[in-house]
Amino acid sequence: MNEIILTLFNGISLGSILLLIALGLAITFGLMNVINMAHGELIMAGAYITYVIQHIFMDYVPPTQYYDLYFIVSIPVALVVAAGIGVLLEITLIRHLYKRPLDSLLATWGGVGLILQQTARSIFGAPNVGVISPSFLSGGLEVGSLIFPYSRLFILGLAIVCLISIYYYFYRTASGRRVRAVMQNRQMAECLGVSTRKVDMMTFAIGSGFTGVAGCALTLLGAIGPTIGTSYIIDAFMVVVVGGVGALFGAVAGAFGIGIFNTIFEYVTDATIGKVLIFLLIIAFLQWRPSGLVMFRSRSLD
Repeated sequence: MNEIILTLFNGISLGSILLLIALGLAITFGLMNVINMAHGELIMAGAYITYVIQHIFMDYVPPTQYYDLYFIVSIPVALVVAAGIGVLLEITLIRHLYKRPLDSLLATWGGVGLILQQTARSIFGAPNVGVISPSFLSGGLEVGSLIFPYSRLFILGLAIVCLISIYYYFYRTASGRRVRAVMQNRQMAECLGVSTRKVDMMTFAIGSGFTGVAGCALTLLGAIGPTIGTSYIIDAFMVVVVGGVGALFGAVAGAFGIGIFNTIFEYVTDATIGKVLIFLLIIAFLQWRPSGLVMFRSRSLD
């Protein structure tokens, strides 16, 4: 029984990590139809921001309990810096590639992703670097004979907070309603006086910002390097496609579904076979529901 509970927790934990990574992609790819292959590099940016802030605290903050606040400070800073990179990327490149998915794929992968990776290598070096977890996230919650790591619980809570924030913005604010109006019918929104250029820039910035938060959270799980985002980009796209392009809650179901099934398959077989089985399961599912779990309804006449 303990093994079953621990396996389910590991699946939920993996799902929360995938959700946190895929939230930004659900906005940029799901809502904006932009294939941003530099998504992994935005994760990398958030991770390195955490690394830099940790060293700033180590140099200028006395070694007291306040040192642990570096991670709390890193979350909003990573969000703002990644959002700033997103704004710059949207203005200089993405804006000229809307409705050109193949061009946006090549430009963001070759023109942006590789440049950001090389920039990180030039600044921080090629070897991976470590981020020391704050003391309040060390250890785990003991429930009987089971131990649930605080770091994994924190990532789960952070994913829920980010999800609630995105939901509140898109469905409870005037700015979010303008975003949804543009995504559903761009021409009608323009006729009603909505600045679609500003909406595109703001939406891409929001998606990039939450991607930076995901990079900050990944520092709790291990060392970081210039290619940290590359290993997660495929899983993030799978979450969005399985959940349904443009559907926020579909991304939630897709993330936790993939996380739980992947953990179960790895427990029954091994990591390699488990990854193969999850790919086969996704292919079979998309044959049954090509639009994903949740279909995005649009008022545009295609």
